Amino acid sequence: MTTAMLKAYSHPLRRRLLRELARLGPSRAADLAEAIGKPANQISFHLRVLADVGWVEDAPELARDRRDRVWRAVRGATNIGSPEHPMVDEAAGAMALAGFQADVLELTQRVMAWGPRFVSGEDPEVRGIAAGGGVNLTRAEFVEMWERIQGVVSEFADKHDDGGAAEGVHFFQYSFIAGDETI
Repeated sequence: MTTAMLKAYSHPLRRRLLRELARLGPSRAADLAEAIGKPANQISFHLRVLADVGWVEDAPELARDRRDRVWRAVRGATNIGSPEHPMVDEAAGAMALAGFQADVLELTQRVMAWGPRFVSGEDPEVRGIAAGGGVNLTRAEFVEMWERIQGVVSEFADKHDDGGAAEGVHFFQYSFIAGDETI
């Protein structure tokens, strides 16, 4: 990620906009503003920032007229860095990682708050999952497993490119956390 991408990702409202676009599908700033409860001009500003770094794009074919602006998320994972592609800005990278950590914590808290209602039968609808486990793998096997997981997620995401517009479709936010005994 470039410094601009890292800074864009570190802002909580921008991460929320990316999730809302994934949930709703292509949307206007006014629709996103209503969903999030923020002013449309503030949402428009942050959408332009996300567009500048390549995470959202204009979808003119979905607009009602030439003044109408519809945005859609650009598919693809956001990786903060790797040995092959090191972070260009460690401070911005640390901010982005802190934002990711906050999102994972918030998701974990929501699932864990719902969990007791599910396991007691009070809420029998599957709304999430909390599962853990471990597996012995070589590092190469771990990378292969992760690539397969990403492929499965992409395969299922392709079924509803328009977001949650279809009847019975729900937005499932997810986080995969894995690490070996050396970290």
